[in-house]
Amino acid sequence: MDAHALTVGVAGTAVVLLLVLYVPVGVVFAEAFTTDGVASLSRFGDVFTDAFYFGDLAAVIERPLAFDAHVGALAGFIGGFGVRVAALGPVPYPMPVLPTVRTGLFGFTAWQALLSTAASVVVGLPAAYVLANFEFRGRKTLRSITILPFVLPGILVATGFYAAFGQSGLLNDVLGVVGVGQSLLETNPLFVVILAHAFYNAPLIARVTTGAWEAVDSRMVETARALGASRRRAFRDVVLPQLLPAILAGSLLTFIFTFMTFPIVLALGGLQLATVEVWVYNAASNLQVPEAATLAVVETAVSLALTYAYLRYEAGGSGFSSAATDVDRERFLPDLASVDAKRLAVLAYGVLAAVLFVMPLLALVVESLTDGSGFTLRYYAFLLERQTEGAAFQTKPLPAIWNSLVFAVATLAVAVPMGVVVSVVSSREGRGRTLVDALTMLPVAVSGIVFGVGLLTGLVFGIDLPGPYTLRVIGPVAVVAAHAVAAYPFVVRNVKPQLAGVDRALVESARALGATRVRALLDVQLPLVWPGVLAGAAFAFAISMGEFDSTVILATQSDTATMPVAVERYLGRTLGPAMAMGTVLLVVTAASFVAVDRLGGYVGEIQR
Repeated sequence: MDAHALTVGVAGTAVVLLLVLYVPVGVVFAEAFTTDGVASLSRFGDVFTDAFYFGDLAAVIERPLAFDAHVGALAGFIGGFGVRVAALGPVPYPMPVLPTVRTGLFGFTAWQALLSTAASVVVGLPAAYVLANFEFRGRKTLRSITILPFVLPGILVATGFYAAFGQSGLLNDVLGVVGVGQSLLETNPLFVVILAHAFYNAPLIARVTTGAWEAVDSRMVETARALGASRRRAFRDVVLPQLLPAILAGSLLTFIFTFMTFPIVLALGGLQLATVEVWVYNAASNLQVPEAATLAVVETAVSLALTYAYLRYEAGGSGFSSAATDVDRERFLPDLASVDAKRLAVLAYGVLAAVLFVMPLLALVVESLTDGSGFTLRYYAFLLERQTEGAAFQTKPLPAIWNSLVFAVATLAVAVPMGVVVSVVSSREGRGRTLVDALTMLPVAVSGIVFGVGLLTGLVFGIDLPGPYTLRVIGPVAVVAAHAVAAYPFVVRNVKPQLAGVDRALVESARALGATRVRALLDVQLPLVWPGVLAGAAFAFAISMGEFDSTVILATQSDTATMPVAVERYLGRTLGPAMAMGTVLLVVTAASFVAVDRLGGYVGEIQR
């Protein structure tokens, strides 16, 4: 029986992935490709020729224009794309006027993703420069913070920016003291959304680029300087070409994330700044499943194409490198006399970065403890009152906290074994290895909204099987399935590199002494990669605690709401209690982050 245990584990993992990943996604795709039960592409024709979705480009697709008309219309579309964007109508953000076009929902989604990517690069590159070139107290802690986007819930980030830049936010309160109070979120919500995306993705740019910067051979720079190149010329001709692959790879990954953005735009912009994800959610919420499914398929196709380009770029040596030896870094501010223009610039950036990264989370806590008259606990008292006196249909805080914890523990029970099994299978040599990687990494490319819609319309509503049978699951099971599918790729990312680094001679020696394949895995390989398993489990727990995209679709009843869902529901009604609930979520997320940081650091030490 022991000899077949791994086979059973692989089969079980395949069945789980089939039922809770591929079937739901297939249900969404089937809804988009059928009309009245008959296979049809008419829904896609309706989307591609609707100006609401594709703006002026829809007319180019719809009418069989002459070649020169096609070229002229497309050139006008491209020219106008960068100067004036209209998603659901005119946009109140003045830009230089060239050809005026409407880009539609997809065009606006791409435009805000492009702006967000540029902002993330602008914020992230100076951080990479500081981390790669300077040694200072707290440097390792600062670098570990670049893991923040992977464990901080998007709805929590949105709530923090709402607390910082909203009508009654911290910035408005401070400016109001001098009589210039103005809500940035009210006057320019797109700018706040871009800032929030930079908060979320700049650490990713910094983390990717820091490794490439540390790997730059300093001798090449010194040689260029010795040959007469200025510092700027040496950077442009020697350093920058070695950084570009990492910058481009990080930018592409950021563009994918922000193209599929959901909770930040939902909370800060709503339908006024709707992206494709927000509109899919809106359509699904209004039971317009065919429209939601069709948009989801188009979005998934774009996401898969971008993800494929990213994976090909990464596989081709895109700069995800790290220093082979210890880097000789410059001491930062060893004494006050060493303060020069470069260090002043770094300090100025540090102040700006602190405002961007600290202010939203600080504002969240401050706004939960203050009102117009000063310090108060009435928002937390409101949560307690809602808990004891709230109606059955209202979202209560303690069940939301309990649900989050229970779902997270259940997610661990599913995601960790799945991640270990997938890591074992995909770390072996063979022609099917690439296929296994691609099939099991689908959650990275499919949005949580698409997955949530598929689970709801498929497994929750029920799928008819041959005979008098129906495949159906209850809401909490669907939520755990969604969380496990979102989390297990992170287990794989932590465990698989560790397994690949295990000396095969140890495994072969165990097998030669009579150990089965499973026994060798349990007694030899897993003990050596156990820190990676723990780090993957910490990631899975943190991701489950903060998962919002699919949960907000599936947690339709108040008794299945999680903390992120509760924050969103409070945010739409009562601002103060939303800040209090967000603070509770922040505390739990911070504890998860500490666990990931500690375990991740341990894994890093082993790898070095």
